[in-house]
Amino acid sequence: MRRRGSVTVAAGTVTIREREGKPPHVLLIHRPAYDDWSLPKGHLEPGEYEAVAAGRETLEETAVRVTLKQPLGAISYPVGSGTKVVHYWRADPVDAKHRKADKEVDRVAWLTPANALARMTYADERGVLEHALELEGTTPFLVVRHAKAMDRKNWSKRDQYRPITSRGRKQSRRLIPLLEAFGVRALASSTSTRCVQTLEPYARSAGLQVDGWAILSEEVGEEDLPGVAKMMKRLAKQAAASGTPTAVCGHRPVLPTMLEALGVSNRLMQTAATIIVHLDAQARPVATEFHRPRA
Repeated sequence: MRRRGSVTVAAGTVTIREREGKPPHVLLIHRPAYDDWSLPKGHLEPGEYEAVAAGRETLEETAVRVTLKQPLGAISYPVGSGTKVVHYWRADPVDAKHRKADKEVDRVAWLTPANALARMTYADERGVLEHALELEGTTPFLVVRHAKAMDRKNWSKRDQYRPITSRGRKQSRRLIPLLEAFGVRALASSTSTRCVQTLEPYARSAGLQVDGWAILSEEVGEEDLPGVAKMMKRLAKQAAASGTPTAVCGHRPVLPTMLEALGVSNRLMQTAATIIVHLDAQARPVATEFHRPRA
């Protein structure tokens, strides 16, 4: 659980299962302690990304593993300790197992939207579901600033080979569940060591390789910003056309161009910060979200 002052932060999903020629199904849970029907959700663990908590809580409460799609915003309501804020994402089911009833959740149901809306207990959650049902399909495209690297003044070799620090290694490991939550299946990076090392922990865990591009490096890209933009548009079009969630790691001097090529305004990014751009089929940005580093 994470509290900000008197605010308790939680996260959940609207998980929608598409069915060819039929209305989709929506995933709901029944909680015996409250005798309510609601969307799966739960509190954050210490140091956890909101998005990661959304997928984890859905799995724990329903035995359905999901990948996240677009963010749906947040709802808030009073609780005994102050205010509770719940962040939601639309999600796709990946696989499902039978979940035994317990004191937390005793029923899990897949319902048509009409039946789900009729059964749901809370009006604000019905609004979240209605919003999710209006959205078109998108592909997550993640732009990551490399993790904390050794200071330039302490590195005597070529800057391209400057590695990440112990803090940077911790940051890169903390990125694993975030990339996993969005189902990332393709990795691209500057060829510089600090960028490749940032994505390597996830690459190993997911059985992927990191494709390095010199044009995205600080040494080459800063002198050829049109080339950086061209490469980013190429990667985004490939991701959107194939529906493959993709992560790209770059450097502070070229990140503004990387983002602008995607149609996204530049913003300050700390080391290991991530901006997720949700692309439509034409690689146009539909929604964006920002995740601060967790180390």
